[in-house]
Amino acid sequence: MAKDEPSTRDRILNALQRILVEEGASGVTLEKVAAEAGVSKGGLLYHFKSKSDLYDGLARRHRLQEEANIARARETGVVASFLEVSWVESEESAAGLWALLTALRGTGELSEEARTDVLFIFNGWRDLIHEQVADPVTAEIVRLVGDGLFLSALAGAPLPKREVVEQILARLTLESGES
Repeated sequence: MAKDEPSTRDRILNALQRILVEEGASGVTLEKVAAEAGVSKGGLLYHFKSKSDLYDGLARRHRLQEEANIARARETGVVASFLEVSWVESEESAAGLWALLTALRGTGELSEEARTDVLFIFNGWRDLIHEQVADPVTAEIVRLVGDGLFLSALAGAPLPKREVVEQILARLTLESGES
């Protein structure tokens, strides 16, 4: 397999995400995900035993990505790192996260484990921000600005110009004591 070629598991999760984006949760069937991923239904079931298991896998993938982002933020500075990852640039990634968040509020598409993984995206950052930013008010401002950027990007709402976000970052970095 070429280095940049996604694994079968990732192809299946990418297919699930595309279906969620294009059709919503009601369009997700095991057969449709398998066809979109270019695998047999048996191949899909080898990796994911059910539709719920697919959602669990997608939620876990997003959590692992955020765990890596948080680990980098411990080294490079939480304020800048948080605002940078809050600026969701990939339309497909934003739509996939939006679908997961919608399912989180839905009627049981996500297991408790998947709910925990999705909520980690918010709770993990909140905990690190409060750990790294001494003033609790500034910590909450940082969290709310980042969450606002993130949710606006997910919803397709207008975002401030990049220059404005950089000015916000400069001000919050100064107030938080980060260099």
